[in-house]
Amino acid sequence: MTTTTHTAPRTRALTRSVTPAVAAAPLFVAAALAQAATRDGYDLTRHPVSMLALGDLGWIQTTVFVATALLTLAAVPAVRRLASGWTPRLLTLIGAGLLVAATFEMDPSDGFPLGTPAGPPSSLSWHFVLHNVGGSLSFLSMIALCFVLSRRLPGTWRWTGRTAGALFTAGLAWAMTGGTAGSLTLFLGVAVAWLWIAAALHRLQSRPV
Repeated sequence: MTTTTHTAPRTRALTRSVTPAVAAAPLFVAAALAQAATRDGYDLTRHPVSMLALGDLGWIQTTVFVATALLTLAAVPAVRRLASGWTPRLLTLIGAGLLVAATFEMDPSDGFPLGTPAGPPSSLSWHFVLHNVGGSLSFLSMIALCFVLSRRLPGTWRWTGRTAGALFTAGLAWAMTGGTAGSLTLFLGVAVAWLWIAAALHRLQSRPV
């Protein structure tokens, strides 16, 4: 009876603390899809989600970057109580990378925003480079976190986590090498991996502590 009495309040407290990180992934995915469907000239198969931060309505995606970064970072203390080592560190790197991506924009290219010439930019700006540094930090940390978390959870969680990490790796590699619809494969990789991480964190905190 004593164990049950003390476990329930602690579990509820951790649930409230981990919830921000769990919410970050669906918020990012839903906001990206909604904007992709409504922004004139935007094509998810050709334009990375980060390009939604350009143009008159770019503030929406910038806000999404900041919001998801802060939600992710807000859960780090609770995650650290649940899983020491690389799990909270990688979560911190994901949030930090998102903040860098929010601060520094990509360059207009390939017809977006409307009025931009077709094709890639002739040169890359310094802020484009810094944006890619932040994005790469988040992407690689998400991939690594899929494998790290999969080792902490049993059964189906283990192989689905490894699969999510592998799919994200493949989507990122395809996009980086200029493959057809690379922006779409990159987004799908982010969506699969980040949503799996959100589900895994929820599963992790729901276990008795």
